Amino acid sequence: MDGRDRRNIKKGTKVAILQKQDERSGNLTHGVVQEILDEVAFHIKGIECKLKTGQVGRVKMIKL
Repeated sequence: MDGRDRRNIKKGTKVAILQKQDERSGNLTHGVVQEILDEVAFHIKGIECKLKTGQVGRVKMIKL
């Protein structure tokens, strides 16, 4: 699924996000969505979310 489209992401969805400080290295952080922070329906870099662990980043991958 595409992490750039908001309709694919809901609270409780398992995702992999790219945090701001990891943009150069490309390290992904895995977790469960607590809150969707972006208001737009589509974002080219991925929808910004907050995980249950408190980490914030853009969704790069949605796990099924």
